[in-house]
Amino acid sequence: MANVTVTLNGRNYELTCNDGQEAHLKELAGDLDRRVQELVKTVGQAGESRLLLMVSLLIADELADAGAEIDRLQEQGGAVDESTLTASIERLARRIQDIAARLEAA
Repeated sequence: MANVTVTLNGRNYELTCNDGQEAHLKELAGDLDRRVQELVKTVGQAGESRLLLMVSLLIADELADAGAEIDRLQEQGGAVDESTLTASIERLARRIQDIAARLEAA
């Protein structure tokens, strides 16, 4: 297991991940931080829990839009491997929940 320090909303968090996943975790955290910073510009510092909730909802909305687009493409005859897509969405949901729990505990 590897330890990675990520920054979210100006605050550092020490996370553990599988070996070889460090860069990916930093990339995900960087994306979350960019989204949080965009929200801060819009709504101000609303507290970390609230900002994380808002970012999570934005990501969930994007996933819903992606799912709707996949459904639309399937109806038009496009081939999508549903099991792979489902597994990816479930992994993302678990990551979001894990990050939220760690931030809530901090």
